[in-house]
Amino acid sequence: MLLSRRLIPALVAPGLLALSLCLALALAPLAAANGNACPDAAPGQWQATDGTPLSTPALLSELATQRVVLLGEQHDRLAHHRWQLHTLAGLHAHQPDLVIGLEMLPREAQPALDAWIAGELDEAAFLEASDWHRHWGFDPGLYLPILHFARMHRIPLLALNVTPALRQRLAGKGWDAVPSAERHAITPPAAPPAAYREALTEVFRAHSTGADSEASLESFIAAQLVWDRAMATALAEASAPGRLVVGLMGQGHLRHGHGVPHQLYDLGIAAQLRLLPWSAADCEAPPRDLADALFLLGDEAPFEPTAPPRLGLWVDGADDGVRVQGIGRDSLAEGLGLEVGDIILRAAGQALRRPSDLTALVSRQPPGSLMPLEIRRDGSVWELLARFPSASE
Repeated sequence: MLLSRRLIPALVAPGLLALSLCLALALAPLAAANGNACPDAAPGQWQATDGTPLSTPALLSELATQRVVLLGEQHDRLAHHRWQLHTLAGLHAHQPDLVIGLEMLPREAQPALDAWIAGELDEAAFLEASDWHRHWGFDPGLYLPILHFARMHRIPLLALNVTPALRQRLAGKGWDAVPSAERHAITPPAAPPAAYREALTEVFRAHSTGADSEASLESFIAAQLVWDRAMATALAEASAPGRLVVGLMGQGHLRHGHGVPHQLYDLGIAAQLRLLPWSAADCEAPPRDLADALFLLGDEAPFEPTAPPRLGLWVDGADDGVRVQGIGRDSLAEGLGLEVGDIILRAAGQALRRPSDLTALVSRQPPGSLMPLEIRRDGSVWELLARFPSASE
């Protein structure tokens, strides 16, 4: 089923839904752009989406008066996380009563976040206690500087998300079928803006197999709304007069004021602003309503970490492994001859119990390494040998 698919392209398997919203929307062509001229402001400056330069001290002072500020990201971009850290430091200087909300973890991980802030866990213990690799999977090294900053200053960290299983229950069975206590008292979402629904539909069509029905589209959109509402609810519950709650999340959840901002307004949180990083090196002007303010980045590509290993397939859970649901074109998986419906039983000699097990194993493969895969197809079991490209390839 679409809602439970996971993409295994890199360090993580965030799920097809996560890929769709947080990457596909974030990377979509900006048809509404104002033009192709390079922005007047140089990298390292803030600007409005109409190109007006913004004073950093004035902007941070204004942000500190809000109830909620949202910082968007592309999850695998190191520069985006550095920008978030620097922005958090500036905001904390203006508003010490700060809370940092994380899309990356569901509410079940809140005790681990509390223990981290209290200094009771080291990095390894935190990653295990929070079940980071199962819930999120993107390289924790991208986020650990922010987590250390929060612990150093004793800034509360807040788990904003819910588990994929709960999203699937709410999207598939409806809100009335799930007791309030089992959905963390999250209320049903407000209807999405027409433009948001249209954008989600385009994402779904781009990733559909051709056999997906209108019902699958509605489930997809319903799951995205659960995601947005869950994060908005957590942010709204944590907000209070004189306190600033900053949410870190994928760009797709806040672009154009859709997603989380729309749900926050429905929950009565009007004092909110949305910020995004923007590459000045692309020489492409952003749409005017993309965000309330943009931070201009230079060409950070030379400083980004090496791209992680990729298999390039979608998998779902199975009783005794993980089931292949889709194969990326020109991917390593395609070259291996994997087919939709194959069951991957073991990888690198380890039995697979859930998609995140495969994700974790793939992420640890160094360039040029070989990883055996035990496959079952039509009752027959055999082994394939995946060779990850070397750094020079």
